Amino acid sequence: MKEEQKRIACIDVRSLFSGDIFTSLGVIAGDHPSGVYLAGGTVRDLLLGRQPADVDLTVACHGRAWAKELGRLTGGTFVELGKDEDAGRVVLDGEIIDFSSFRAGAVTIEQELVKRDLTINGLGLCIDTLIRRSGCDDGAILTVIDPQGGVQDLAGGLIRLCSIQSLVDDPLRLLRVFRFAATLGFAIVPETMDAVRRHKTLITAVAPERIAHELDLIMSSDRAGQAFALMAETGLLFEIMPELLPGVGMEQPASHHLDVFDHLLETLQQMEQIQRDPGLFFPGRASVMVTWLDSGHHRRLLKWAALLHDVGKPTTYGINEDKGGRITFYNHDQEGAALFATFAGRLRWSGADVRAVTLLIGAHMRPFFLANDQRRGGVSLKACLRLLRKVGDDLPGLFMLAMADAMAGKGEGSPEKMEQEVAALFDRLYQVWREHVVPVQMAKPLLTGRDLIDRLGLTPGPLFKKILARVEEAQMEHRISTHAQALALAAEYSAGDRK
Repeated sequence: MKEEQKRIACIDVRSLFSGDIFTSLGVIAGDHPSGVYLAGGTVRDLLLGRQPADVDLTVACHGRAWAKELGRLTGGTFVELGKDEDAGRVVLDGEIIDFSSFRAGAVTIEQELVKRDLTINGLGLCIDTLIRRSGCDDGAILTVIDPQGGVQDLAGGLIRLCSIQSLVDDPLRLLRVFRFAATLGFAIVPETMDAVRRHKTLITAVAPERIAHELDLIMSSDRAGQAFALMAETGLLFEIMPELLPGVGMEQPASHHLDVFDHLLETLQQMEQIQRDPGLFFPGRASVMVTWLDSGHHRRLLKWAALLHDVGKPTTYGINEDKGGRITFYNHDQEGAALFATFAGRLRWSGADVRAVTLLIGAHMRPFFLANDQRRGGVSLKACLRLLRKVGDDLPGLFMLAMADAMAGKGEGSPEKMEQEVAALFDRLYQVWREHVVPVQMAKPLLTGRDLIDRLGLTPGPLFKKILARVEEAQMEHRISTHAQALALAAEYSAGDRK
């Protein structure tokens, strides 16, 4: 390993700290003779030329006391980290400084670093001279402490465990192997894959919230499809998501060239391709798709929908003898939405995220039903409005899911131009949304609940919502346009419902 690869410019380290924090660290160091070290991801990111998201400092002991004192001197907020750890965090004007003491049994920085998860995170940098002298000499450099060849693995783009014991100490590291492979674009060495395979059952002891956090970091990366495929290869994925296991080896109809599970992985990978450049798949609609993707957590949640959209197929598997023994998965969309909700509840997902993905999974067949109608003679305005009412603003996400699904199904029975049909249907629905839905939503309602009470003598209840929705739908279809017409239609609907 070239020595220059282990060096970091002192000025780059100094830039991590604001003036108040830097000065206060020097004051605190005067009362603590032991060394102060940058460690873990902070050092890794500096070597990669990236700006670290936060700063991790480690000391031999009294890590929490360091954090409390830094908070007191700077006016920053102190946060205790972990009840069983000597660790603390200081937050000041957006800066985050984390302190931890050496892990149990470690008395030197080298012993501390080998107890970490991965070699690329088992890196340290002594900053004693920097904070005690209050600055850097011109051209000064600091040398990385690297007891396990982490710098070499970083240069080679490799993910390697520091030790098998690290998995036993914290089984969440099983997932961190794949998270760092995905976020950094690194390859996992065979020995580490084998270690995960042998110890995969340890993941069941980890708190659901911690598992969910790591999975979301993987799904938020540009290489989620590859990472989930590797997790499946070791069996770790099925320990976390047993709902996926029945799809392994399950044959599908002639429209598919892959079994259920491999189709799900392929759909996720196709979704990542679509998200990179939606305009390639929806010509002329790139801005619509990107605007939707960049809102909230849509990119991540849509990839979850891609991975799990057919999770309901194994429990709905059937053979239709009347159609020559054709494989069927009737209502797998609704069954899949229910199975997803069970998985999401187990991992303590937020209600909003559960609803978003459940909607997409539950509706993912609707574009294909419309495509069938289109081939048989056309899609009616009513059918378009029905789908728009169901999915609302999430129409772009639903059609990107349909596109990924179509691209992942290339069996002999698949329609030749399915992707073009999906894109054309989106154009049609988007046009309906702009010409029929938006004008009605932006205008003053033709009818209100007060009208139903005062003019029709109805009593408030569930019927109100149903009637008003029907009136709005009729307005969107351009069947009515006046208050009088809306009132007459409401009277007709209410009379019919009371019979």
